[in-house]
Amino acid sequence: MRSWTLKAAVGVLSVGLLAAGCGGKQTPAANNGNAGGPACEAADGRITIATGNSGGVYYVVGGGLAKLISENTKLKATAAETGASVQNIQQLVAGDYDMAFSLADTAADAVAGKGSFEGKPQQVQALTRLYPNYTQVLVRADAGINSVADMRGKRISTGSPKSGTEVIANRLLTAAGLNPETDVQAQRLDLAKTADGMKDGSIDGLVWSGGLPTAQITDLTTSLKDKVKFIDITPQLDALKKVNEVYDRGTIPATTYGQPEGVATVVVPNVLLVRSDFPEANACAVTKLIYAKKSELEAVHPAAKDIREEKAGMTDPVPLHPGSLDALGG
Repeated sequence: MRSWTLKAAVGVLSVGLLAAGCGGKQTPAANNGNAGGPACEAADGRITIATGNSGGVYYVVGGGLAKLISENTKLKATAAETGASVQNIQQLVAGDYDMAFSLADTAADAVAGKGSFEGKPQQVQALTRLYPNYTQVLVRADAGINSVADMRGKRISTGSPKSGTEVIANRLLTAAGLNPETDVQAQRLDLAKTADGMKDGSIDGLVWSGGLPTAQITDLTTSLKDKVKFIDITPQLDALKKVNEVYDRGTIPATTYGQPEGVATVVVPNVLLVRSDFPEANACAVTKLIYAKKSELEAVHPAAKDIREEKAGMTDPVPLHPGSLDALGG
């Protein structure tokens, strides 16, 4: 795992994105249930995938997925860098993108009209559940932070604006009795800028929700070594579960970032979302493709090893798209 450096991750992604293309909204595929003819054959068309920060796993896996779709179906897919979950869902519903990666807690808020989507339920559905995101809280060793509560008054990167990381960071701080707006010096930065701040000492700690390993976190632990450390955030888990049941306990293995021991943390599943009117044939084809060619996604990033077909339909409360239900034999 430790060999999965930032350079390697970007290199692999570059190959995928050169083949698949990268960018924003393109011409959508025909919007009818069986546009591709047979019930599980994708129609001709172009689709776009909203991913996340360029240093994160969404961006890497999203690029690999775009390449996979373009090479194995009639669809031509492109992947775009975004601020991640909240922004992804907003722009998905607005029609700027056709698919979007999201944390399951943010997606649950969206369909319920809660949190960042207060009073405005979003018409989105899931193609499949993906790998889990690990909440990775890394602090400078000299910052005097040993718990979330110790972040009071500190300079903490809470992630990009409108990202799933920001949602979790704010909920973590609240669960520890802190007001995210007044009790910490919140730095709403993407992961690349966050890493720079950790290196130059202008940031005391960061919250990041991502797959394992995340290239920028590998970079920090490799370059700063014992100047940074992970903290255990599981004391906040019970409070988080009262907000959303999708939060669960997990462990960042010691080998992931070359740490002395594993770090207990909070994990959240990821989901791949589409609008409710996404063509059923396309949904079926893409869902089948993910599991038929999963080894190719694993070659792009090891987090994809945790995409499991037996858990594919476990997206509640986000409804599973009918086309995906057909693909999964249900």
